[in-house]
Amino acid sequence: MSSRTTPVPAAPGRVRRTAGRRALAVAGAAAASLALWALAGPVAGVDLTVRSGGADQAVGAGTVAVAGLLAGLAGWALLAALERLVSRPGPVWTAAAVVVLAFSLAGPLGSGAGAASVVALAGMHLVVAAVLVPCLGRSAHRR
Repeated sequence: MSSRTTPVPAAPGRVRRTAGRRALAVAGAAAASLALWALAGPVAGVDLTVRSGGADQAVGAGTVAVAGLLAGLAGWALLAALERLVSRPGPVWTAAAVVVLAFSLAGPLGSGAGAASVVALAGMHLVVAAVLVPCLGRSAHRR
């Protein structure tokens, strides 16, 4: 006899709860980034601008919201794939997320127009990660 067991499909209630928690994490990451954008830009008066192709471009609320949502959805998709491929998806996903965060910081660090803009834009990347990494990482299900 083999000691290996066949995976049992998750119960529908558990799947809905997990999906709900992950959706909330994605929305929360976008909301946290928008909150920082509002505090830095409209409230504190930081000129949130990036240099792209030799021209300066303002970073608006829509861009911030979409970027936060896309990052969260991409993280969710990666986690779902890892749950099917590896036995311990949580730690693997967390390590991948930290690497992606490190690479993502190259954007604001390299193209922010002014020190205050660089700090605010990097902060938006960090707050998205601060929501997604623990929330999605803890929601991982072992195979």
